[in-house]
Amino acid sequence: MTDAGESLDLSAGLAGKRVLVTAGAGGIGLSIAEHLIHHRARVFVCDISEPALEAFAKKEPGAGWAKADVSSEADVDRLFLALKSELGGLDALVNNAGIAGPTGGVEDIDPAEWRRCIDVGLTGQFLCARRAVPLFKAASGGSIVNMSSAAGRHGYAFRTPYSAAKFGVIGFTQSLAKELGPANIRVNAILPGIVEGPRMEGVIRDRAAQLSISRAEMERRYLERVSLRRMVSPRDVAGMVAFLLSDAARNISGQSIGVDGNVETL
Repeated sequence: MTDAGESLDLSAGLAGKRVLVTAGAGGIGLSIAEHLIHHRARVFVCDISEPALEAFAKKEPGAGWAKADVSSEADVDRLFLALKSELGGLDALVNNAGIAGPTGGVEDIDPAEWRRCIDVGLTGQFLCARRAVPLFKAASGGSIVNMSSAAGRHGYAFRTPYSAAKFGVIGFTQSLAKELGPANIRVNAILPGIVEGPRMEGVIRDRAAQLSISRAEMERRYLERVSLRRMVSPRDVAGMVAFLLSDAARNISGQSIGVDGNVETL
């Protein structure tokens, strides 16, 4: 039960919150950034795509942005200098950046492609967190949302680099939650499932080609493994991020939360 007059607003506490969203100029990251801006958060994004950043700047002129590859320590250092100059500090980090990585048998995967997938999807989260945590401590608390995947809960044949990175994100999340909890810093992971958009379209196309079946048949096979038999949208993921950053989630930490329609297997 709630006390009379107690707010049930699940976005409470987002207004004025200083948030960095990595890979925030396109795809899921853009949806997250726009959703947080809608709730009056002060958002700063980074991305590797200059055209995407230019489009973001035109659409959201009040938000900050910088070009950065999160797998590069030098880029991340420059990113946080720019962010601190513009926002003065930080209250939340959304470690959204990641890449699909190669599709293929383990014997066929190029080691360089393996390393790139791990570097962006896992090491990039570490590089951003190590710069964000001192800012959180200066602000007497903060929140991190790390992007994992249903592939971080289920083994994913022929997508081993991606799955390995996403399993790693969950371990990273749980470890940081224990380490940083005494400093009033919460750390959670989101596990999206089959998210509609260009990245998933590419995955379906590549896997269909590998199996010599149609794209439509490959999509059907993916969705029959989802209890709700549908993809999720970037907006679904953005809503969960906003909740985890809000006051409503002030006692949620160390959790790995699926936003996937209940993916049963991959």
